[in-house]
Amino acid sequence: MATEPRRVAALLRTTTFRLTLLYSVLFGLSATVLALFFYWSTIGLLVRETDATLKAEITGLAEHYIEHGLDRLVQVIAHRLSTDDSGDMLYLFASRDFQPLAGNLRAWPTADADDAGWIEFEHHAADGRRLPARARAYVLRDGMHLLVGRNISHIVELRRVVKRALALGGGLLLALAVAGGVFMSGRLARRVAQMTAAISDIVAGRLERRLAVTPAGDEFDQLAAQVNHMLDRLENLIATVRHVSDNVAHDLRTPLTRLRNRIELASRTAPADLATDLETAVAEADALLATFTSLLRIARIESGSYDARTDALDLGALVSDAADFYRDLAQDKALELQVDASQAVTVQGDRNLLFQAVTNLLDNALKYTPRGGRVRVVLSQFDGRAVIEIRDNGPGIPAAERGRVTDRFARLDQSRSEPGSGLGLSLVKAIAELHRGELVFSDNRPGLVAALHLPAI
Repeated sequence: MATEPRRVAALLRTTTFRLTLLYSVLFGLSATVLALFFYWSTIGLLVRETDATLKAEITGLAEHYIEHGLDRLVQVIAHRLSTDDSGDMLYLFASRDFQPLAGNLRAWPTADADDAGWIEFEHHAADGRRLPARARAYVLRDGMHLLVGRNISHIVELRRVVKRALALGGGLLLALAVAGGVFMSGRLARRVAQMTAAISDIVAGRLERRLAVTPAGDEFDQLAAQVNHMLDRLENLIATVRHVSDNVAHDLRTPLTRLRNRIELASRTAPADLATDLETAVAEADALLATFTSLLRIARIESGSYDARTDALDLGALVSDAADFYRDLAQDKALELQVDASQAVTVQGDRNLLFQAVTNLLDNALKYTPRGGRVRVVLSQFDGRAVIEIRDNGPGIPAAERGRVTDRFARLDQSRSEPGSGLGLSLVKAIAELHRGELVFSDNRPGLVAALHLPAI
């Protein structure tokens, strides 16, 4: 149930919905301008025609009064009322104190006139109804008052109908705009989700995956076609690099191994002084082979070509085995190695790779912790994440350098004198990312906390 509001919120944030809403607003403004013009050309025209009629009528009656006097004006008003078949015309001839003298209005309107002299009010019809009216007042030369008006109930009703139609039309337009925005955003969001899922698979190492191309041939299809073409070339390049790497592994590792074995064999029969140098050469060959193996493993993991075996693993047992592997080395350096792995934590992953990652972190901690120090391994789980922390009280890593130490062959100044190739943390980072995890460094005050975060089952 909670996913539906999040899905709607995601749609409302899409560019497609915003563009649809923007065009709807622009269309709404255009429709509003058109509606105002329609209102002005219909309702406004009726009002203007009514005003023109009333102006002409009141001017004519004023001229009759000027030329023929009061009696003649009363006769003309009576004649006009008798010949008005519609019954819409309103007349009132009143004294200086607004007392009715002639006409079909019972009293002078109490409403105030506007700046142009027009009065809108309600009058009592013959059947008792109160109807809207619009009138023009005129003051005659001897202070008498003349009012000529017209029933505008049809205009008021038409105005109400037009306003209601415009309001309903505007609401319907807005509703259709929002619905259209959600519909179009949903379609595009599905296309983008499909492309995102395919790209995620490609990033995870499935280089054979391609983006879907529909027969529509729209911009997304053109983009997908270009990305697929790029992936074809990338796959060919990676295959070439992989082929070269395999050849290098075959052509270089084998001669190096033979050279190492021959040096070791020669050291057994060589004089004591020469045997020492040959043993040093064997150690250098072993380091070179280890470096070469680490480089190939990192390259295969990062390229997605490593065939990892994923099983449900008990991290407690794995961490304990790794600690036991280094316990003798810790005793030789007079280091206290503690393991807190009592909590049952299970992950899905390759045991050999994860064991390699933990031992690399342990090797670093034991290597750089001074004699008499302490290294502690802590296994925990929270928020669906398994965390293996290697805590030491050595010199640590400056905060500014923590982003660089996972680069290949990266070594800090204080570690230049220690044996190593600078590939251990690079391999740990690659293994963590292969398992959708991460390697995080923090301060142990003093020392370093190297934490391997992994998704827990």
